[in-house]
Amino acid sequence: MLSNLSIKNYALIKHLEMSPDKGLNIITGETGAGKSIMLGAIGLLLGNRADVKALFEADQKCIIEGIFNLSGYDLSEYFDSENLDFSNECIVRREISVSGKSRAFINDTPVTLDILKKISNQLIDIHSQHDSILLGNNDFQLRVLDSFADNEESLKIYKRTYQEYKGHLNTHQELINKSFQLRKEFDYNQFLFQELDSAALEDTTELEKLESELLVLENAVEIKEKLALAHGYLDNLESSVLESLKNSVQALNQVVKILPDYSSLRDRSQSCLIELKDIADEIDQAQQIVELDQNRTDLVQERLNSLNTLLKKHQASNLSELISIREDLSLKLEQVLNLDDTILKAEKALKLAESHMLENAKLLGQRRTQVVPAIRKLILDRLIDLGIPNASINIEITGISPGPLGTETVAFLFSGNKGVSPQELKNVASGGEFSRLMMVIKYILADKRKLPTIVFDEIDTGVSGEIAIKMGKMMLNMAENHQIIAITHLHQIASSGNAHYFVYKDHSSEKTVSNIKKLTQKERIQEIAHMIGGHNPSDSILRNAKEMITKN
Repeated sequence: MLSNLSIKNYALIKHLEMSPDKGLNIITGETGAGKSIMLGAIGLLLGNRADVKALFEADQKCIIEGIFNLSGYDLSEYFDSENLDFSNECIVRREISVSGKSRAFINDTPVTLDILKKISNQLIDIHSQHDSILLGNNDFQLRVLDSFADNEESLKIYKRTYQEYKGHLNTHQELINKSFQLRKEFDYNQFLFQELDSAALEDTTELEKLESELLVLENAVEIKEKLALAHGYLDNLESSVLESLKNSVQALNQVVKILPDYSSLRDRSQSCLIELKDIADEIDQAQQIVELDQNRTDLVQERLNSLNTLLKKHQASNLSELISIREDLSLKLEQVLNLDDTILKAEKALKLAESHMLENAKLLGQRRTQVVPAIRKLILDRLIDLGIPNASINIEITGISPGPLGTETVAFLFSGNKGVSPQELKNVASGGEFSRLMMVIKYILADKRKLPTIVFDEIDTGVSGEIAIKMGKMMLNMAENHQIIAITHLHQIASSGNAHYFVYKDHSSEKTVSNIKKLTQKERIQEIAHMIGGHNPSDSILRNAKEMITKN
């Protein structure tokens, strides 16, 4: 339960402290006194959007803090799932800085708004007068059914299998789309691949080698002539450089016999002769190797043209890129050839996931169907108690395609008048009927959820008299197992509370502020009397107010 609420620097509230009773807490006050402001502050603890305009003093931060006593409520699983420490005392805090930045804390650990919502929604439930509109929403009606049937675990299992089914469905569809696109490109890609494959691209330096070879082939005549001329200058019958150098070496040999000091000249000349003879031999070999082969020239030229055409066609700068393109095309073709098998496997996985999902959907649907008679009877019985004796209600479950909440939708059909067929709530229920319906649903579901604190904001809209008294008793019954905080404008409900708080405006300072105080028994009688007969209640009204309080 909420053991303490602290609001600082929020809207018209400078600093407010409230320690609600564990039973039924009543909050009253004049219109505009600040009751809705308090709800707005509590809403921040539930993760609602923060606004810097809500600061009472623009240069100070706003702090909303709620201390909850969770003894007797096993909520540890929610804390464990977010790696938060669980204890019987839980402190939830929300801060709004002067810049508008919002921060949230649970037991002094910073948390995101999503985590704050997840945890705080297990601690407190707020029902405002505007929330009755939700009653006409089919998803809300489905959640009502699930809450009554204790379907939390079944729904969790279904949602998991539904998400798995959706994942397989998306995968299968993506493969179908991919197959369609790849098959459109298959023939063209196959042509490109075969063209590159036929080119037998293996050596990434082939282009350079062919260009070098072609240069030789195209200049073979000139090269051969020049090599022959070079060889002739070195070694021919008429004027051989080698013969002259040989004669020079022989002459030096004669000199060395006379003057040994010239042996180095003779040796150097001998070395030159040997080296020049090697050069002449190599030139002769090279000249013999160079062939005048027009067929080879044509083949090389054709190969070069073919490679350059492929490079230009595929916008590649070298053979390595062409080889990569060929491999990519091969993979694409292989994907198409193997895609049927992949699609078949994906289809089998999809059918299996769909089977699991539908199996869980069926179990969930059965649990929903089973509780319809019981929840219908409970609602009707309570509506009769609340002054709608001719109420009739049907709960229709209709099968639909699988969705996030199952394979059925629920419609609550209602009629408050005899002889009138039940229709959708949004079409037939008045404001007062909506309030009573929502009160009944909250009442019968209260013990189905582990909610420590439930807040009712003027759920009594459109009711009065004896009906309001019965609504007050229902709240009092709920308060046996839950902390109830009820904001009301009806004295019949206000007199039912275990504790009574009064919200008022304080004009004693330069700036009007909203505040709250817990009423004493005497003050409470006075407030109830005011609610019955205005600001100057008669003695009989005061006695009536006292009697109403003591009776409860």
